Amino acid sequence: MRELLVVDGGSQDATADLARAAGARVVRAAPGRGTQLAAGAAAAGGAWLLFLHADCRLDSGWVRAVEAFVAAPDAAERAGYFQFALDDGSAAARRLERIVAWRCRALALPYGDQGLLIARPLYDAVGGFAAIPLMEDVDLARRLGRGRLRPIAARAISSARRYRAGGYLRRPLRNLFCLALYFAGVPPHRIARLYG
Repeated sequence: MRELLVVDGGSQDATADLARAAGARVVRAAPGRGTQLAAGAAAAGGAWLLFLHADCRLDSGWVRAVEAFVAAPDAAERAGYFQFALDDGSAAARRLERIVAWRCRALALPYGDQGLLIARPLYDAVGGFAAIPLMEDVDLARRLGRGRLRPIAARAISSARRYRAGGYLRRPLRNLFCLALYFAGVPPHRIARLYG
């Protein structure tokens, strides 16, 4: 049985009503990605947790890919992430997808817009999502470590709206700058002001 939760961080539109109409249970939380993800995990009752940002959707075939991931003998000791894809047919979008694929292979650093599938005991053992406004995905990926992160054979399709608005060069460079600040020890709440 699947449980669907939508964590609302204070939206002023019809988000909560639309989520309920689609069969989701709405959980209220303070705004901020880490805070909202942690609230969703705390409210969920399942043995496996699948986190997905609101501007992402899973491609067809994701159910079979998740079932295959969970059926593996050491599945409960691993966390899975999806292949990053954008809903934009441009060459710039394909380049960015290749860069993200390289980042995941070389640095073992999937971001939140790739989703995260993790067994509840592993999630709890590593401390879950930190209640921080930004870099919650990087923080959790670092605590999981390269050996426990594995790709799932399906795509998470993210809205390209931010890249079209912010530029396919400028926005990734800003993200990289924010990541560098985080690794340099700048607190996430200060980085969030730069991120926008």
